[in-house]
Amino acid sequence: MEFEMIAKTFMGLEDILAQELIELGANNVQKGCRVVTFTGDKAMMYRANFATRTAIRILKPIKHFKAKSADDVYDAILAIDWSEYIGEGKTFTVDSIVYSDSFSNSRFVTYKVKDAIVDQFREKTGKRPNISVSDPDVRLNIHISDDNATVSLDSSGESLHRRGYRQETVEAPLNEVLAAGMIMMTGWKGETDFIDPMCGSGTLPIEAALIARNMAPGIFRKEYAFEKWADFDADLFDEIYNDDSREREFNHHVYGYDIDFKAVNMATTNVKAAGLTSDVTIAQQDFRNFQGHEEKALIVTNPPYGERISTPNLLDTYKMIGERLKHAFKEGDAWILSYREECFQQIGLKPSLKVPMYNGSLECEFRKYSIFDGKLREFREEGGIVKTEEEKRKMAEKRRSWQKRDYDKKQEERVDNEEADILNFRFRSLEKARAAQSAQGRKPFGKHDGEKRGGKRFDRENGDRPFKKGGKPFGKREGRQDKYESRQDRQNDRKRFFGKNDED
Repeated sequence: MEFEMIAKTFMGLEDILAQELIELGANNVQKGCRVVTFTGDKAMMYRANFATRTAIRILKPIKHFKAKSADDVYDAILAIDWSEYIGEGKTFTVDSIVYSDSFSNSRFVTYKVKDAIVDQFREKTGKRPNISVSDPDVRLNIHISDDNATVSLDSSGESLHRRGYRQETVEAPLNEVLAAGMIMMTGWKGETDFIDPMCGSGTLPIEAALIARNMAPGIFRKEYAFEKWADFDADLFDEIYNDDSREREFNHHVYGYDIDFKAVNMATTNVKAAGLTSDVTIAQQDFRNFQGHEEKALIVTNPPYGERISTPNLLDTYKMIGERLKHAFKEGDAWILSYREECFQQIGLKPSLKVPMYNGSLECEFRKYSIFDGKLREFREEGGIVKTEEEKRKMAEKRRSWQKRDYDKKQEERVDNEEADILNFRFRSLEKARAAQSAQGRKPFGKHDGEKRGGKRFDRENGDRPFKKGGKPFGKREGRQDKYESRQDRQNDRKRFFGKNDED
């Protein structure tokens, strides 16, 4: 029996995850923003958790509903028969993700969902289920976007990026899902050697070896959330777990280097925990001393950005990377993930592909550099291709996608400004303009009430309006009644109000 499922991922990895799911046998695959929806049976759900490299978690929706208030959430959750999902004596927890003006706090939504479930059990059985945050039997997920809500069973439990092989880690380690997505984006499947010259705790080399061998990333996991469900099929999952028919031979090698001896020790420990010592070599080496590689290879690396890891002479580091790639790595492709444009500029090489990608909360770029010997013009004259037509198409597609995202963001900001106090906004803008005029030694425009204009004083609060040429007061419309019958009456009244020396 097929049912709906949702696979969550990082922004920029949706295409890769969709392709993974299709290859695993998923049906009705649809890409969204940081999610891929699909349909399949129980075996498909087990395989999606066990074998996908770029999924963070797999959700099984229970119900979709509209939620404009807390009462809507409570009523919708209360209408579900929770005895089908939470057995007697079982514990549960709720994770909430909310993007809605109707709910100011996701915890409030969490409490409403918990209250509805507990109230239902208490009314039906007289007992309430226990809530466990650390190790629940059932993990629920509620997602609200505007007024569209979905409550789901979380079949993964702990995030799927926690493969299970990482024993030790450096500061700000690269997420395993992101690392796998980066490698898969290059199209590499083990046809050449693989090099990470700044490997940290070894995430990229380990994920590369798993991809080269086509080993499922889930083989290191201790458990999944679906193993605690009442309908868990242990025999079916054992069959999927023990199926190694998709694995393949790897006739090349993976190399990881780092200047930090502590990081090298950590990476070595993690490689041993993954059982990949025959495929991965970790060694201490400064990239400055990199002297090339005997065979054609692929370089994928994630240098420091200067954000979470402070690095002295950050720009010099990127300048060195460009120099080493040009002079020591003369044939092959190099892919670099970084955050700062000024860092990329220091590399000094022309990228053939730029892929926007998030590393945590940082909006990064993953850039491809096709390395060749000699000058670019000579390389092209000899028939060399720096950027293929497919790469041009992908770059244009990514650019359009992110331009649309930026446009939508600006539109949201524009709407927010329109809903704000526009008069106050304009007043502050006018004050800034006046200050700029004064700073330039120019006469500020827009004189305040009571100040001179054209040698005359005026006061709007008392009904005064200065005259423009021809004798008509400013702002006076045809047919509008005025309290003065003539201009002389107005001037006489002004003299009585301001005094005889009005113009002094």
